Amino acid sequence: MDPHAGSFGEAADAYERGRPAYPHKALDWLLPGGEPRVLDLGAGTGKLSRQVRERGLDVVAVDPSDGMLAELRRVLPDVPAMLGSAESIPLPDNAVDVVLVAQAWHWVDPARALPEIARVLTPGGRLGLIWNVRDERSDWVRRLGAIIGSEPMDRSPRLDVAFETTSFEWTHTVAPDVLQDLVASRSRIILMPADERAAVLAQVRQLTATHPALLGRGSYELPYVTECARATLG
Repeated sequence: MDPHAGSFGEAADAYERGRPAYPHKALDWLLPGGEPRVLDLGAGTGKLSRQVRERGLDVVAVDPSDGMLAELRRVLPDVPAMLGSAESIPLPDNAVDVVLVAQAWHWVDPARALPEIARVLTPGGRLGLIWNVRDERSDWVRRLGAIIGSEPMDRSPRLDVAFETTSFEWTHTVAPDVLQDLVASRSRIILMPADERAAVLAQVRQLTATHPALLGRGSYELPYVTECARATLG
């Protein structure tokens, strides 16, 4: 496993506190009508599972990290949560109508994952991919990105399947401590030595204390572009 992909369990609590949910319009676009059974694959702490469950839909969560699943089970005790990966899904054939992968497809081996996803989907089932991406057209968000760095991320489906794509712009309100957790939950930051991680978080505090768009504010509007892709399999 890529060490970045395997790092999140060490910061599951910060991930749960700091990471945003997803815009409702994105879920409207990704989910078909009716009452589909949904697999949240690479579920993390259950950010997406929670939103699916709030729609009254059956959802099962699968993630490769024991630490992330422990946090998911704490906040979503009524959602079945199992250890597994996109390449090895612990579900029977034809188990779900939709597989959603949020903030995780770039960690997946698509050549191995696609047959496994198709196996657990009902015929004509849907695969949906979603990422929240910070909108660095905003100056303070661009400076934040310069401080925390960027991780290589291929957000293309990387599959010979006919995908539809779209995106949604929105803003997420974050308090200073939530912004710290957002930064602390990034794999690059998690893997840093403690002193380097502390230095990065100090730079984030300095940014919020000095940037004109943030100075003196108790919360900040963090702009995102949510990128989505969907395809019918089988």
